[in-house]
Amino acid sequence: MLVEGEWRTDVEPSTDEDGAYDRAETSFRDWIRDAPDARFQPEAGRYHLYIARNCPWAHGAALTRRLAGLTDTITMDIVDPWREDEGWEFTPEKDGCTPDMVNGRAYLRDVYTTADPAYTGRVSVPVLWDKQEATIVNNESIEIMRMFATEFDEIGHEGRDLYPVGYREEIDRILDDIYDSVNNGVYRAGFADTQAAYDEAVTDVFDALDHWNEVLADQRYLAGDRLMLADLRLFPTLIQFDHCYHTAFNCDRQYLHQYEHLWPYLRDLYQTPGFEETVLLKHIKNEGYYQGEITPIGPDLDFGAPHDRDRLTSGSVATSRAE
Repeated sequence: MLVEGEWRTDVEPSTDEDGAYDRAETSFRDWIRDAPDARFQPEAGRYHLYIARNCPWAHGAALTRRLAGLTDTITMDIVDPWREDEGWEFTPEKDGCTPDMVNGRAYLRDVYTTADPAYTGRVSVPVLWDKQEATIVNNESIEIMRMFATEFDEIGHEGRDLYPVGYREEIDRILDDIYDSVNNGVYRAGFADTQAAYDEAVTDVFDALDHWNEVLADQRYLAGDRLMLADLRLFPTLIQFDHCYHTAFNCDRQYLHQYEHLWPYLRDLYQTPGFEETVLLKHIKNEGYYQGEITPIGPDLDFGAPHDRDRLTSGSVATSRAE
C-alpha cells in the first residue's frame, strides 16, 4: 500500500481483534453526474477504467461497462494479474494485458500518486480516471457500476437498462445482502485469522448461496424476470468460486456446480452476450489466486452447457434475506 505517497510492502491484510478480515474503505468517491453543475459530467472519451481480470470488483465494473454499451465511450486498461512486491503492474507483453494508455505509468500505484501525491491507502482496482482533470474520480466498484448504469444515457449508447426505475430499491437491498455474505464473504473466510472468524464467514457464504439457490428455482434472475445490476455484481464471485474460492479461500463445503439452480443460473449469465468476453480464467486462476504456487487441476467446468433457464419468467421481484 501507499503511505503518504511512499510505497510499502510490509503491510498484511488487516483483521480485527477477533481475527475477522476488515476490508479497507476506498478513498476516491466522486461521482459522474448528468447535471449542469457537476464537476464530472458524462462525456464520450473523457473517462478511463483500470481493471484486473482476476479481481471480482473490477470484473463487475468491466462487465457493466460492456453491457451498458459503453465500450466506445469509456476506454479501459488491464493490469497484470500476477502481483509481487511492486503491486499491480502494466505488462503489455503478456497476453490479455495492456500498457497504461493514458498516463504511461509502469505501476498502478503511480496512477494513484498522480491523482494524489500524498495518498495513503490500498492501491486497488477498479479505478475510474478522468482524462480531462487528470485525477481519479472513483475507486469503489459498486459506485462505478451504478454510474455506468445510470449516468451515460444521453451519450447515445445502446445498452441494457441495468438499474431500471421501479426496481432500484430492491436491487439495492440485494446488492447489500450479497456484498457481505458472498462477494466479501469469501474474502472474510479466506483471510480470517481465527477459527471462529472463519466459521462465521464461511457459514454466511453458504447460507447465502443456499438462499439464492432457492430463489432461483422460480425466477430467472436475482430481482425477478430481468437481468439487472445485482446479477452483474454476483456473477464475478460465482464464476471464480469453484476454481478459486473453494480451495484457495477454504470455502469447501460444496462446489457451486453442485447447486441445482445456481449452477445453471451461472451458465445462463455466462452465455448471455457480453459476459464471456469479460472472463479470462488464465488470469483468474493460474496467474491470480495461485500465483507462484501449485495450481489445482480441477474442476473441469462447461460454462457453455445448456441451462434451460429461459423458460422461467416472473412478474414480481425477489426479496433479500435481510427482510
